[in-house]
Amino acid sequence: MALENKREIYDFAGKVRTVNIAKGNFRFAPVMYLETALQHIDGMPQSTYDEIIEKYVEMNAAHPFREGNGRSTRIWLDLILKKELKLVVDWNRVDKADYLLAMERSPVKDVEIKVLLKNALTDQIYDREVYMKGIDASYYYEGYNTFKSEDL
Repeated sequence: MALENKREIYDFAGKVRTVNIAKGNFRFAPVMYLETALQHIDGMPQSTYDEIIEKYVEMNAAHPFREGNGRSTRIWLDLILKKELKLVVDWNRVDKADYLLAMERSPVKDVEIKVLLKNALTDQIYDREVYMKGIDASYYYEGYNTFKSEDL
């Protein structure tokens, strides 16, 4: 195995961020309030579809990591939906542009993201293809499309 093929990960991978971050004109939760925001999110109810999506929107606004928040929180969302409602999002049924716009607007009004994701729910919670294609879609939303899980 050649060393030049070795991929490095960020030294901050998997750690709660210690710097302020923004995307475009949107500033995520300031570091000084991040721990409090995460504690609040942890305590939010998650027994109904609406509660789960509201929690998801709050986690997106918190953006606890420096990199990988969207991908991580989409998996997190599916785990909560699976546990609480026996449903997951079939991310292949969620248009990238519609999703990104709905998420951008969700801190102000979450109705759009609720409707968009509700229309893509499936009870195929143990279907490996739904899960793996969901990861592919998640990377696609972030602008990464070099690899597909079926090719790995």
